[in-house]
Amino acid sequence: MAQTLVKNVKMETPQPQGIWSGGDSSPMGASWGKLMMWFFLLSDTFTFSGLLVSYGLSRYSHKYWPNPEKVFNSIPGIEGDYPLIFVGLMTFVLIVSSVTMVLAVDAGHKLQKNRALFYMFLTILGGLVFLGCQAAEWTHLIVHGTTIGGNLLGPNGTPGPEAFGQFFFTITGFHGGHVTAGVIINIIVFWRILKDVHQKKRDYELVEKVGLYWHFVDLVWVYVFTFFYLV
Repeated sequence: MAQTLVKNVKMETPQPQGIWSGGDSSPMGASWGKLMMWFFLLSDTFTFSGLLVSYGLSRYSHKYWPNPEKVFNSIPGIEGDYPLIFVGLMTFVLIVSSVTMVLAVDAGHKLQKNRALFYMFLTILGGLVFLGCQAAEWTHLIVHGTTIGGNLLGPNGTPGPEAFGQFFFTITGFHGGHVTAGVIINIIVFWRILKDVHQKKRDYELVEKVGLYWHFVDLVWVYVFTFFYLV
């Protein structure tokens, strides 16, 4: 009798359905891939936060620190004093690329292949322009004495803190590595769209996941820009 009751209970218990085996809908309405992207971005946030906090502590522990308006005051190939103009242009290009990524994701949701290709191309172009500008900025600083092991001269000709060059090249280089990875991934996604991979599946979620990463990279740059160039 007891065994029969147990058997009936097991038969009547509804089995979980869906890809998450937890019901018909996934947690927070997100797919597995999208949720894993959020986890990755959260972990990367901790890394960048640690670097920027360390930079802030080091900066305020030194009596002298280079003035950003004097360090970042040039435009490659143009003579003159243009404080923060060049890096402002870099920042503008990266922010615009984030807008084009939003438009690419929107086009994907609407299954508009050509429009998605166009905006993905602009996003890739924006990333490449940003990296080119960063390379030019690095070259200018290194030629004029700021390296990962040294720094511009401070007041009365005394060397500035080595920490400035160390933090600048480490943090901007780490961010530049993220931008490089994003450009490569965007190129792969662009190729997949071109080959109708997503159009045939009627699923452009990969564009949205790549978009999350790209927006994160842009957001991080806003903080890097603020810490190094404005404050």
